[in-house]
Amino acid sequence: MALTGGQAGDCPQAPGLLRRHLRAGQAVLADRAYDADYVRVQIGQAGARAVIPGKKNRTIRLEHEAEIYKDRNQIERAINGMKRFRAVATRFDKRAANYFATCCLIAALTWL
Repeated sequence: MALTGGQAGDCPQAPGLLRRHLRAGQAVLADRAYDADYVRVQIGQAGARAVIPGKKNRTIRLEHEAEIYKDRNQIERAINGMKRFRAVATRFDKRAANYFATCCLIAALTWL
């Protein structure tokens, strides 16, 4: 998990997260927002599979494993489950470190 600014995009954060957690043989499930060549190259160099649908404006169509991609909804449900806690949904904490700690605590509680 990484905390970014309110207007920061998700895709530029991907290389740092992948560098720390990606292992050979894994499948990386992500939505269209992560369909960038540099993300796909990094995943391929690590020996993993990119299960990312291509953006509609891509000139070359890329296939993805639709059956595996269906599991991505588990990630969405986990994040939506965290949002039911008001402190996360409305960001009560003023300091980024406190907010990140709250998110980590709630993530641990929802995964138990």
